[in-house]
Amino acid sequence: MIEAALADAAGSLLVTRDGGVVTIRMDRPDKHNAISYAMWTAFGRLMPLLADDDDVDVVVLRGTPGGPFSAGADISEFTSLRADPVGAQAYSDAVAAGEGALLRFPKPTIALVQGFAIGGGTQVAVACDLRVCDPTSRFGVTPAKLGIVYALESTARLVETVGAAWARWILLTGDLLDAEQALRIGLVHEVHPAALVEGRAYELAATLSSRARISLIGGKQLIARAAAGRLEEDAEVRALYEQSWTSAEYAEGVAAFLAKRPPAFSAVRRQPPLG
Repeated sequence: MIEAALADAAGSLLVTRDGGVVTIRMDRPDKHNAISYAMWTAFGRLMPLLADDDDVDVVVLRGTPGGPFSAGADISEFTSLRADPVGAQAYSDAVAAGEGALLRFPKPTIALVQGFAIGGGTQVAVACDLRVCDPTSRFGVTPAKLGIVYALESTARLVETVGAAWARWILLTGDLLDAEQALRIGLVHEVHPAALVEGRAYELAATLSSRARISLIGGKQLIARAAAGRLEEDAEVRALYEQSWTSAEYAEGVAAFLAKRPPAFSAVRRQPPLG
């Protein structure tokens, strides 16, 4: 199934697994990991498969070890795939589907950024829940240099991440931000030396993998609702609460706390609900 989802990407996305942590690596070093139409399409097909895989806890997205993360969209495709309004719309639909699959992935995602993440590279990183980078990293969203209007959902995610003021700076200037600027405005969560950033990203992935999945999935949903201004506790929200307190993970968390031991959530995830 995963192989079929990646077939059109022609080896440009590599997927590996280590326990509950899956790594998706953008792998077009000859193109500085520019994201092709086929790669956007593959994201759209791949992420739902990983969402349905009960053995997947966390996904790490990265580029070539040592960098870059991604130079952005593959502009060389624009003269053929975006040559007219119909083609431009089809291309935009593929980008929206790929980015949307990342945004709506129910489990945690981490962007491991080394080197530059420009245009679509920043777009992919911002679609992830957490972002760590090294001091060589550079970020930018550059539609103003191409005569393109950035998509609404992508703009909304950028505003959610850095606020409207910095979203204006990023989109209107098209200028690049260095790692320290990105950290200061909240575009990334942590900056680590180049020799340590990969280890930190996977340490963070291991931490998330050890947490209660029901809490992570529910938390992501409620964060998205809150960010969209949906603050009412409706039936959907109350169902999330009920799913948590009737889950085996809840029982394990309480038992572990009372026994003063670390919870073993992975051991109980496939047990049936309590009530």
